[in-house]
Amino acid sequence: METQEQQPLLRPSTQYHTIPEGHVQQPLSVSDESHTPFPDSLPGATYTKTLNWSSAYILVVSRVIGSGIFATPGSIVKSAGSIGLTLLVWLVGTVLSGCGLAVSMEYGCMLPRSGGEKVYLEYAFPRPRFLASTLIAVQAVLLGFTASNSIIFSKYTFFALSVEPTELQHKLLAIGLLTAITIVHGVFLKTGIFVQNVLGWVKIFLIGAMSLTGIWVVFLRFSGDLGDISPGSSVGTFSWDSIWEDSNWSWSLLSTALFKVYYSYAGLSNINNVLNEVHDPVGIVKTVCPTALLTAGSLYFLANLSYFLVIPIEEIKSSGELVGALLFERLFGDHVGRIFFPLAIAISAAGNVMVVTFALARVNQEIARQGFLPWQNALSSTKPFGTPLGGLIVHYIPSVLVIGLPPQGDVYNFILDLEAYPGQVAALAVTVGLLIIRYREPNLPRPFKAWLPAIWLRVVVCLILLVTPFVPPPNWQGDVDFFYATYALVGIGLIIFGILYWYIWTVILPRKGGYKLEEEKEILADGTGIIKLIRAYGI
Repeated sequence: METQEQQPLLRPSTQYHTIPEGHVQQPLSVSDESHTPFPDSLPGATYTKTLNWSSAYILVVSRVIGSGIFATPGSIVKSAGSIGLTLLVWLVGTVLSGCGLAVSMEYGCMLPRSGGEKVYLEYAFPRPRFLASTLIAVQAVLLGFTASNSIIFSKYTFFALSVEPTELQHKLLAIGLLTAITIVHGVFLKTGIFVQNVLGWVKIFLIGAMSLTGIWVVFLRFSGDLGDISPGSSVGTFSWDSIWEDSNWSWSLLSTALFKVYYSYAGLSNINNVLNEVHDPVGIVKTVCPTALLTAGSLYFLANLSYFLVIPIEEIKSSGELVGALLFERLFGDHVGRIFFPLAIAISAAGNVMVVTFALARVNQEIARQGFLPWQNALSSTKPFGTPLGGLIVHYIPSVLVIGLPPQGDVYNFILDLEAYPGQVAALAVTVGLLIIRYREPNLPRPFKAWLPAIWLRVVVCLILLVTPFVPPPNWQGDVDFFYATYALVGIGLIIFGILYWYIWTVILPRKGGYKLEEEKEILADGTGIIKLIRAYGI
């Protein structure tokens, strides 16, 4: 029934034959008028359905819950000023994140295939031809790195071992983690999934145990070997009046705190990148994503509650990124806390790197299949290990460069911030694209349909996040030594570069060369379908 209902999405059925890799089929001309960005008649990358509900759940939760829960609450409390307002900001941020998740869920159920935003932008914006694909490809190649959590893993591993590393040792361990993960995911598919599942469950257990231990110690007034517990806010101080004391109702401060909460939920749509490998993709999207949101929200709430119960609020405000360390020291003492806390962060960071690498490799493979990366056959194929080894390599190279080349400090932090701005532009385009699809194809089957006010609220949030970097901070002084909005300007520059690149190779060069870009379909030896972009002369 579902297959028949979704037939309007597909191109007319075409017969294909498996051919040796590298051999070209007879061209199948695709004109501008007939071009559709969702060629389901062409087989995708061939994978077994290795992701069950549990694996899909960890893929999302481990992507969302990183090392930030140990660091960001301190700065959020400092901005909000009070317990009540802090918890309210987390609640509002969770609701806003749910709006974004609803958009991704509608897309994932409507177009259940790997690729995530790449697939959605191509379907929503088929004109100008190839523009959406080109922009996604530029972003994947230039900004497709996983550096921050690799660096965090290295930093806290050395800290737990009481080793003072050189900058070279610091970078080598980070690159070593990324290399090991790339090899595991590229050679041992099931082993990689197993390891990232284990790390994900360990992460959930650690954060849950940390939060519940703090609450348990305070409520039962337990004293013993768990360190010096002097509750910063006794249970009695959680009265309605006291929790709102010293609240900062400044929109500037609250918006900063709100955006940090919003970014804490980044990755809720991670499963959309790998739907070709999921059992029952529509059912998984409809159940795993809300469950992951509920899990992350609950753990975030419990962690914040534990902070407030164990640590005086003034210490939380001045803790910066050390609020997690303060909690561990108070619960477990200086010696045990000094080891347990950095290990918890290192495990959390490693799990995040695993799931991000797993998902982005599939996105890179989808980009290669559509002809927007060089060495298309090699990068699209699942040979020799039944994995997206080519996509992993495309992800690995920029990540190693970002970790290894820039010095630690402002330049490194700037590169990491740079990734977020074009991503927010893509999020806005995906959300607006959903409204366009609803208008253009109102009868399209939608197993899940997002609430319309949630979609418009997501549009508003995206616009605010795009404008905020240009609002001058106090004294016009940002977190780095150069202009505070530099990363946003460079992000816009990369988008403009992508548009110029697209215009040159799809408009100017064909016009001067007297040819037209056509699409040619091919099936590789492993069963993967690809689209080659060829020059057709004399048209």
